Amino acid sequence: MSLYLFLNIASFLIPFLYSFEKRMKYSKRWKVIFPSLIITALFFIIWDIIFTQMGVWRFNPRYHSGIEFFGLPIEEWLFFICIPYASIFIHFSFQYFLPNVALSDTVVKKIYWFLMVLIVPVTVLNYDRWYTFVNLSLFVIVLTIAVFKFSTILKTYFITFLIILIPFLLVNGILTGSFIEEPVVFYNDNQNLGIRLGTIPVEDIGYAFTMLLMSLVLMKIIDREK
Repeated sequence: MSLYLFLNIASFLIPFLYSFEKRMKYSKRWKVIFPSLIITALFFIIWDIIFTQMGVWRFNPRYHSGIEFFGLPIEEWLFFICIPYASIFIHFSFQYFLPNVALSDTVVKKIYWFLMVLIVPVTVLNYDRWYTFVNLSLFVIVLTIAVFKFSTILKTYFITFLIILIPFLLVNGILTGSFIEEPVVFYNDNQNLGIRLGTIPVEDIGYAFTMLLMSLVLMKIIDREK
């Protein structure tokens, strides 16, 4: 088993097994979880394929199976289901066990405007760095839609994302070279800010935030339609 495949399975397995737990009944949400994950995954996979072809990042054959589709290892395709599934499980677990812990509308708006003041100038000033510009632009767009159309999500998501960051930093740290001889994913630092948290490009935090928030927004939309 490749290291990358192991990380996907290890991240997915425990949340999947606990999906059948009788109190939270996470598996009953599958009818909205999986469609939202798949739609989000398709968007990010297309982005992934384009950026791989552009040389924004590349994958180390030492750590994946060698099975590729459109230039992406099969493990990379699985990443967009396994990691979001586990992350959203954490989000809903928090809501279930701590239903009264949430931010107010005022605090959500203050966090939003703080992030806008911080992120928008960085985005504009780095228009020539593809990963930074595209990643942060999407972050601004998705977060803005969420704030003004789905603000209830952010009342807990701003909290749960901080919890999700703990396993994220561990898994992504390994993928970017922590604790192993070479990275699983090589980043071209000419296309990002060159600022790393350990081995992790700082933009990856925005990437994860946007990917999960997009899935949660889609879940809300799909659930309304049902």
